[in-house]
Amino acid sequence: MGDAVSRTAARVVFTLVLALTAVACGRSDAKKEDSGGERAAASTTPTPVRVAPVEKANLVVVVSGPGKTVALSQQKVRAPFAGTLTELLVSDGDVVRRGQAVGSMIARENEAALSGARQMQREAATPEARRDADRALVLAESNAVRRTLTESSDGIVAAHAASAGDRLAEDQEILTIDDAGSLAFVADLPQGDLPRLRAGQRATIEIPGLPPIPALVHATLPSANAADFTGSVRLDLPASSQRLPLGIFGTARVTVDEHRDATVVPDAAVLRDDVTGTARVAVVRQNHVHWIEVRPGVRQNGRTEVVSPSLSRDEPVIVSGLVGLPEGKPVAVQQP
Repeated sequence: MGDAVSRTAARVVFTLVLALTAVACGRSDAKKEDSGGERAAASTTPTPVRVAPVEKANLVVVVSGPGKTVALSQQKVRAPFAGTLTELLVSDGDVVRRGQAVGSMIARENEAALSGARQMQREAATPEARRDADRALVLAESNAVRRTLTESSDGIVAAHAASAGDRLAEDQEILTIDDAGSLAFVADLPQGDLPRLRAGQRATIEIPGLPPIPALVHATLPSANAADFTGSVRLDLPASSQRLPLGIFGTARVTVDEHRDATVVPDAAVLRDDVTGTARVAVVRQNHVHWIEVRPGVRQNGRTEVVSPSLSRDEPVIVSGLVGLPEGKPVAVQQP
């Protein structure tokens, strides 16, 4: 009797377990169906994006670098004869004009005569001796050979090699003047871009506080900087710029190429992969995303050139909301 009751109880428990398992499985299947439905609904819900059209534009390829104005030639002010530099009227950095007096000299022989006459005046003990000394001084002054030193060109005093009171030999250097008529701009441009430079290429010099100055490439100078791998390039300035200060710094921008009718898109439309180095754009076709791998070119004024493949003009490319968009995803274009 007891065994029959036990078997009956066991069957009841087993039946309850089967019923509970069936209920749980049903709930799990229902959840899976709901989740799948949600994903399907999400995949068909359009993602809002903003777009911009593919355009055509003329782009210029520019090589730029810092530099400064320099004088290609220097003038020397020298002693015309052996004597003493009695005065020096300019200092380093002063601007001088052609014909301007910069100093004066007296010949060595005359300086000796004047010095002797002054010494006679100091030592004169009698009225007669003083009269003789005065006559000697007047004679020495009247016979003195003096020379005013003048500048032969406009420029800036770069250095001086003598000071007032110095005794100088004939043809000895007194001043070095940077000739303003030989003004040029020397820029330090990247070594890798030097082969792209040619004489006569157009350039622009940008100096803070001044309007842009047109210039032309003259030549690459035989000098280089091993620290930053740059080379020096001489740029010729127009005659109207010859009054620029020497040694003033600025930036040179040389136009080395021009891409006419290039295909361009906004910079924001180009998605770059830093790992693989590839670049892609997302175009909208029939309200769906289509990713295209592109080869970018020149970047200028917020636009990037698409070298390849060819994109149709006015084709919409996504500029906002493109990150994470899968291929074929439906999108809703928002008006700007």
